[in-house]
Amino acid sequence: MQRIPTFKKGGVHPDGKKGLSSGKPIESMPLPSELIIPLSQHLGAPATPLKQKGDTVSIGEKIGKAASFISADIHSPVSGTVKEIRKVVLANSVVCDAYVVIPEAVQPVVEWQEHTYDSLSPAELLAIIQDMGIVGTGGATFPTHVKLAVPKGLDVNALVVNGVECEPYLTADHRIMLEQAEKVLKGVMIAAQITTPNQIVIGVENNKPDAIDALRACIASHGYPVSVVALKVKYPQGDEKQLLKATIGREIPSGKLPIDVGAAVVNVGTAYAIYEGVALRKPLIDRVVTVTGEAVSDPKNLRVPIGTKVADLLAFCGGFSQEPTKFISGGPMMGFAFFDDQTPVCKGTSGILVLGSEASMEGKRTHCISCGRCVAACPMGLQPTKLYRLIENKRYEDAMKMNLMDCKECGCCAFSCPAHLPLVQGMKIGKKLGRK
Repeated sequence: MQRIPTFKKGGVHPDGKKGLSSGKPIESMPLPSELIIPLSQHLGAPATPLKQKGDTVSIGEKIGKAASFISADIHSPVSGTVKEIRKVVLANSVVCDAYVVIPEAVQPVVEWQEHTYDSLSPAELLAIIQDMGIVGTGGATFPTHVKLAVPKGLDVNALVVNGVECEPYLTADHRIMLEQAEKVLKGVMIAAQITTPNQIVIGVENNKPDAIDALRACIASHGYPVSVVALKVKYPQGDEKQLLKATIGREIPSGKLPIDVGAAVVNVGTAYAIYEGVALRKPLIDRVVTVTGEAVSDPKNLRVPIGTKVADLLAFCGGFSQEPTKFISGGPMMGFAFFDDQTPVCKGTSGILVLGSEASMEGKRTHCISCGRCVAACPMGLQPTKLYRLIENKRYEDAMKMNLMDCKECGCCAFSCPAHLPLVQGMKIGKKLGRK
């Protein structure tokens, strides 16, 4: 019997909860009456505003300019008027300026024309990706033009595409692979045109057999030099380090990046955005979001403009089926809990999860019994219980010496802990104070 590939060290198997939305095709919801478009939707410096209160904006127009090397441009997803610029708090607790835009009642019809790009150089392709404001859509939001730029003296011999979507509840990437396989693969080939790898691999967990079949059929029909690897279902396989281990057998050393082992990694949603940006010259102005959870009346996968408020998403999904007790941006393992339904969708918003009282029930915290479950679950080979004790006792330097910065904040330790200790929160605090 052939072994199904996966990473070896640690990992957990939470209930996937995919069935709430996996069978729901991507829908487009009516345009909201107001959008909130943040200027910080990416890692790095917030974009510099290019518009003022009262200005008009057009679909696809650049309204925020990248302010540093690690930054990204922001574009308007609609034609309308800037009502105001004000401070907002995003789901990840980032405080930044945002445009409040009132869309025109009748939006102009924009036909994004396909451009030829086969003869473009890597530098030219990267310039287009940068100009289109494309960032990682899987949640990390690292500017894609920086990520795909191969440093001098290094080579990419493996391009690995992340189609894992291992977070419970989320199905946006699943639906993109299933419904837009050709465009995803065209985006992958554009990334390959930039990085010139010797092999291209797409990793997809084998709980998505229809997506695997769709990708393989498209690859066969176009003759793309791409292989799809069906992976064992295991969290957090979508993390770069675990994905590379599972697909191409490479281990990223502590403190290093995929490029240091000759690899580049992109998410399938990012590949789709690359295709739209390069081939259609369409900026990243909308995205697919999974709206799901036991408290949502009708879970859906929605294509929505960047800046759509959570309240509008939930209203389109029929509101609540029960009293909501927790809102999460992203999945339950690595997502961000927030409370304000006026919070906007950003470039990295893969899902909005609304839990009821039963699903969000947290166990009573007790004392650590040194059972070692967190150690066995940690995919990075750390000792979460020891790190947590050091951090609780304000021994941040000692925690840093125990490789605290290698923690991916994936939540495997907290998921496994019978004492219900807030291990991930502890790691975040330790990192923040240990870096000072």
